[in-house]
Amino acid sequence: MNPFDDPSEDETPEGDEVPFQDSGATYLVRGATLRAPKPEPALYLVATPIGNLSDVTLRALDIIAGADVLACEDTRVTQKLLARYGIRRRLFAYHEHNAAESGPALLDELEAGRSVALVSDAGTPLVSDPGFRLGEEAIARGLPVVPIPGASAPLAALCASGLPSDAFFFAGFLPVKDGARLAKLETLTRVPGTLIFFEAPHRIAESLAAMAEGLGPRPAAVCRELTKAYETIYRGTLPELAERFAAMERVRGEIVVCVGPPAEEEAAASGDVDTILRGLLAEMKPAKAAQEAVKLTGLPRRELYQRALDLKGGA
Repeated sequence: MNPFDDPSEDETPEGDEVPFQDSGATYLVRGATLRAPKPEPALYLVATPIGNLSDVTLRALDIIAGADVLACEDTRVTQKLLARYGIRRRLFAYHEHNAAESGPALLDELEAGRSVALVSDAGTPLVSDPGFRLGEEAIARGLPVVPIPGASAPLAALCASGLPSDAFFFAGFLPVKDGARLAKLETLTRVPGTLIFFEAPHRIAESLAAMAEGLGPRPAAVCRELTKAYETIYRGTLPELAERFAAMERVRGEIVVCVGPPAEEEAAASGDVDTILRGLLAEMKPAKAAQEAVKLTGLPRRELYQRALDLKGGA
């Protein structure tokens, strides 16, 4: 039994059926024609496949086919999913460049008592996309918002990474500029769980190098093209992965990076950190001392370098 289920509050006991109101729309699943029910008026946030089109759920197809309005990021991308399942309907574009105009129009449809389905190009809407604003405004207006769960790139990567999944933090894309990227990583150093990032293929090598510098030699996994024909998962420490990707001539595809949580404080200490740094500073400059201290403590190089500078300045 699902721990979140409460049998005493089950609204559809076993043996009872929810009345089927035909929307008039149909879709195809492996040659079988299925009728889509008419959804109740609400904003439906519909998860779509992140690569393999077979990963869509039947409930998602019901909503995509049967909703009064179907909004999407890129009509060309969504049209491929519709073609796969024999769905013919008008699409309403809603993306970051037209959200200010399209958002109010969709909210008007909801307030008029119509059902609106929102899909992203891939994965779950509102996760790193402009749908957040639409959901936020719908809730502010007291309109119903209904999740239609399914594929999610962060969760797929976490499952395949081999890293702890009992606690995790989705950090989205890191800033592009070096200083801002390292500053962002510094705010994440003490998060007590696996970190999950999105990254563009042309920036993955430099981002991994920044992660190695900002987070230390943590175990990590780079998950590329999940659920697609060329799905590849690279595992190792951040320095190892940074070196590996720096040597690649070209990287393609959509990428999710998972980084293990910080080590227990006890594991970081093979002696007092300041004692280690003082010993190293007696023989080398702060930058080199911090680099060597990473190997001994497992702490981020940036943090150790700053501490080395403080110790050097107070000497």
